[in-house]
Amino acid sequence: MPISPSQGSSGSGTLVTISCTGLSGTTAVHFGIRSATAVTNVSPTQVTAVSPSGHGSVGVTVTTLGGTSNPIPFYYVGAPFKQSLSPASGATAGGETVTINGTGLSTATSVAFGANTAVPTIVSDGQITVAAPAGAAGSVGVSVTTAGGTNNGLTYTYVAAPTATTVTPASGPATGGTTVTVAGTNLTSTSEVTVDGNPAPFLVLSDTSVSACTSPKPPVRKSSRAGARVRMFPSRSEPA
Repeated sequence: MPISPSQGSSGSGTLVTISCTGLSGTTAVHFGIRSATAVTNVSPTQVTAVSPSGHGSVGVTVTTLGGTSNPIPFYYVGAPFKQSLSPASGATAGGETVTINGTGLSTATSVAFGANTAVPTIVSDGQITVAAPAGAAGSVGVSVTTAGGTNNGLTYTYVAAPTATTVTPASGPATGGTTVTVAGTNLTSTSEVTVDGNPAPFLVLSDTSVSACTSPKPPVRKSSRAGARVRMFPSRSEPA
């Protein structure tokens, strides 16, 4: 007599399907000594029922006018507990591999980042990984759903891609040492500034302004083209 799923929340509420012959006229379904609710005869070979609360492993039996079936094991699973999430931020485009540590995670089926969900990879009962889905800039709650229920309490922050609109001054000596101000948007989590491909020391002034110091320009071969370019990348590891 198969039962699906064979595990569910210790807090009750798991809808299970029992398949077998001779199920017409089912009068009761029991999980151990407790009666299931919402028992429905779907067909002569299938019954559905909602599990009561419980703990550990119990036997599920079906009672019809012809008698009571042999017990089939059902396992109660506690709600997951989450301890940490890393990294706690990433790009709005998604794709960041996020590791969630806790307990009771071995039956995780989905992870929600706000309104968007993703399917996790089970590493162990204490750890899962998941690729963050795309999302709007800002912080969202993260919840994990397992056979034991859903738990939340962690936060993930989506960081918008930076833009650089102006560089002041726009030129300086090849010896470097020129302090330039880069104006743009979403610059708070800037982790690198390069000038013509060379890393430059920098200081974040605000979400719209970064100060950097140019490095000496290396000799340029006649066949190459000189030019200044500023690149910035949002940090993908800073906590919210």
